[in-house]
Amino acid sequence: MTRQQFGIIGLAVMGQNLALNVERNGFSVAVYNRTAERTKEFMAAQAVGKNIQAGYTLEEFVGLLARPRRIMVMVKAGPPVDEMIAQLKPQLAPGDVIIDGGNSFFLDTERRAEDLAAAGIFYIGSGVSGGEYGALHGPSLMPGGPREAYDLIEPVFTAIAAKVNGDPCVTYVGPRGAGHYVKMVHNGIEYGDMQLIAEAYDILRRAGGLSAAELHQAFAEWNQGELQSYLIEITADIFAKIDEETGQPLVDLILDEAQQKGTGKWTSQNALDLGAPIPTINAAVESRIISAYKSERVAASIVLSGPKVEYKGDREMLIRDVRDALYAAKICSYAQGFALLRAASQEYGYGLNLAELARIWRGGCIIRAAFLNDVRAAFQRNPDLPNLLLDPYFKEAVASRQDALRRVIQTAVGLGIPCLAFSASLAYYDAYRTARLPANLTQAQRDYFGAHTYRRIDREGSFHTEWQ
Repeated sequence: MTRQQFGIIGLAVMGQNLALNVERNGFSVAVYNRTAERTKEFMAAQAVGKNIQAGYTLEEFVGLLARPRRIMVMVKAGPPVDEMIAQLKPQLAPGDVIIDGGNSFFLDTERRAEDLAAAGIFYIGSGVSGGEYGALHGPSLMPGGPREAYDLIEPVFTAIAAKVNGDPCVTYVGPRGAGHYVKMVHNGIEYGDMQLIAEAYDILRRAGGLSAAELHQAFAEWNQGELQSYLIEITADIFAKIDEETGQPLVDLILDEAQQKGTGKWTSQNALDLGAPIPTINAAVESRIISAYKSERVAASIVLSGPKVEYKGDREMLIRDVRDALYAAKICSYAQGFALLRAASQEYGYGLNLAELARIWRGGCIIRAAFLNDVRAAFQRNPDLPNLLLDPYFKEAVASRQDALRRVIQTAVGLGIPCLAFSASLAYYDAYRTARLPANLTQAQRDYFGAHTYRRIDREGSFHTEWQ
């Protein structure tokens, strides 16, 4: 009996599309889903005529696979992953590989990897970015775990990954939970990107009075320049979509409550643990949280006053300024994300190659953008670069646009339009370029009320003063 080369557990849309992607690229596939009905539906439809076999029990599924078995688990992150591993583990043998392709928390991945290693089973935590389309046509893949385990799955991952000029958007990220850590930060950067775009839209709509059609035109034009990216592209598409029932732009009919699955929050929490400042990403997380207070915001809008939203400046200049502000703020946000990756690499011993991460994010993933070629080049020029803002290209890019960023924020603040992420990006830039911050006063206060001591700028050592 010829056995299948790759297994996939979990046949929601992502799992189905990955199975089809793997098979299309020349590898035979075995599939299993907890509910047999979904497996039957998949085998009777998308899998017809393809080299895909189904197991209707875990035992049958595992028996379909050639050894060492390579099994990708595509189930909901959290307890369902642990439950699946517990059921799967007795069926496997030393040398087999389990790949978790969900958005698992990286410390959960480290725990699972340690447990399975004791049984001789390899465990890989892999970021998979690109959504349903990417899963079918080519995602960005971020696998982490034992290097020898990655070698076993590398042919499959290289084949199914997105390609940019023939270059596959996959690399071995690092040991243990490195893959899921990188995916977590990728999602945090994605949060920042999306919030900056949302604020640009809000300022143009409320201050500039741009219609959905005009917003479509602006974003479509921006997508031809330095802002070219998947998120700018789909934003332009969104503004062009008309609701068939009402004839209104669909975006205007969508409830203003942004949901989240937790990866952005994890990024913020971990950055606090590591002492790495990521204010733009934090602002994006907080913006989603405050959006959920819809009923309170509606009530507050009636009783809390603010300035009249009446912009009297040049409309075309505002559009140009918002474009430049968006690019400058985006650079600041990515600078924060990559600085966090550098800090985590040192703290957890991941050995992350930041140029490689920028490379594999150029295609397939949600934050894919032409801009990432410049990020990659920056870390290729200087692998030890502590912050993107110090690279000559990005230094000039922000310097030449910072006036626009300041004008946009001033306009938004003056009109009472919230811009948490824009403001956070500029504050990060200004704080990072400031040689002397007011933290000396903060430390004096800490010493005053808690005898926490302080250091001096004119001599070595720690000091305490009796302030009263």
